[in-house]
Amino acid sequence: MFNKTCFLLVCLALISTKTLCQNTFIPDDNFEQALINLGLDSGPLDDFILTTNISSLANLDVAGMNITDLTGIEDFKALTNLDCSDNQLTALNISLNTNLIELYCSNNQLIDLDVTNQSNLVRLWCFSNQLTNLNITQNTGLISLRCENNNLVALDISTNQNLTVLICEQNQLTSLNVANNTVLNRFQCGNNLLSNLDVSTNTNLSYLSCEQNQLTSLNLATNNRLDVLICFNNAITELDLSQNSNLTDLNCSNNQLCRLNIRNGNNNNILLMNFNLNPDLDCVVVDDPNGNHLTWQPTSFSNYVNSTDTCANAVPVDSLNDFIGVSYTLPILNNGNYFTQSGGIGPSLNVGDVITTSQTIYIYNEENCYSNESNFNIIISNGNYFIPKYFTPNNDGKHDIWQVLDNSNSINNITIYNRHGKLLKFLPANSQGWDGTFNGAYLSSDSYWYEIVLNTGEVLRGKFALMR
Repeated sequence: MFNKTCFLLVCLALISTKTLCQNTFIPDDNFEQALINLGLDSGPLDDFILTTNISSLANLDVAGMNITDLTGIEDFKALTNLDCSDNQLTALNISLNTNLIELYCSNNQLIDLDVTNQSNLVRLWCFSNQLTNLNITQNTGLISLRCENNNLVALDISTNQNLTVLICEQNQLTSLNVANNTVLNRFQCGNNLLSNLDVSTNTNLSYLSCEQNQLTSLNLATNNRLDVLICFNNAITELDLSQNSNLTDLNCSNNQLCRLNIRNGNNNNILLMNFNLNPDLDCVVVDDPNGNHLTWQPTSFSNYVNSTDTCANAVPVDSLNDFIGVSYTLPILNNGNYFTQSGGIGPSLNVGDVITTSQTIYIYNEENCYSNESNFNIIISNGNYFIPKYFTPNNDGKHDIWQVLDNSNSINNITIYNRHGKLLKFLPANSQGWDGTFNGAYLSSDSYWYEIVLNTGEVLRGKFALMR
């Protein structure tokens, strides 16, 4: 009886001792040495550490310790901050570290990382690994994500609405939807395979780098807080930064820019400006064309203007007078081609074509990025002159002027009156016509009267309509 009692007491003592002195298995010597250095283990290296020494630990920094295996980390159950970056880890099991708030595991050899149990995570830096997938849909409190230099082909950040920093450069992303990330401040997605990027909802953006993708357009009209834009090595054809009044740094070199508008009121504060290697770009809209652009790249560029219209007007285009007669033969042009619609999109006409129907003909010319256009009217009539029945002075380039066509120089002068007989305009022979104003003021839509005096002394009277 005594022996049995002694035996039971001994067993209870052993169980109690094991419970009080429970160990955590640490097979990696470098990991254990790091824990010894931190005063969490007394040594020597024996692949074990007292669990009680680590179970309540909140912060653990074992970065750069040449660790290949982090087995044992599961017993660090109170961890809120773990830094195991700059090691040689190929796997990281943190499924039991559910209190993590910050995780830094960059510069390892991880091919997989499961953070679905870390619902409190606010900062995740896992850049420079070999990750092909990263599920962060459960980490809704995440504010900073750095996952650059991996092998990611997709990244769903639709639930991470608190993200302020997103750096996902040097992956294999073909698309990226940041519509829900409205508080995003710093966004770097360069060196991917993106062909489209919509940042219209990211109105808090101050830093955007999207270089070395496959972008053909970039609309930044709503990003008026943007300070830095790096978008070189894409295929962007137009960049309008007129709404980005905080911009200080721009690198849009090596694109296919036709149009660049940086007239945003902040050109004097530009620190870096580089639009080099855009061979078709020969006109840039700025705040002050005569301002100091000596540090801007390319330094040889000089065609700075203050409006996009100036760029278009630089394209030469021929201009022909309106014609009235039985038929008209299109003459040779030096600059431009004939079209029946504006913008060079209608059916084309050729030099020598004989026109026998009344119409407006457009002369359109395009050089590199900009185009210019003129038009003239052909009135097919047996008469010596043509009196328009109406005009629409609304500056749309069509019927803006009331002008009598006098093909035979038979008109001496024209006077225009309102319906009450008040003289509004006197037009000499071959005048450019009337624009619908009196003393600089626009006249309202109404009927107006004309009196045409011919060289023979004959007087013609009639009315026409002004329509706005």
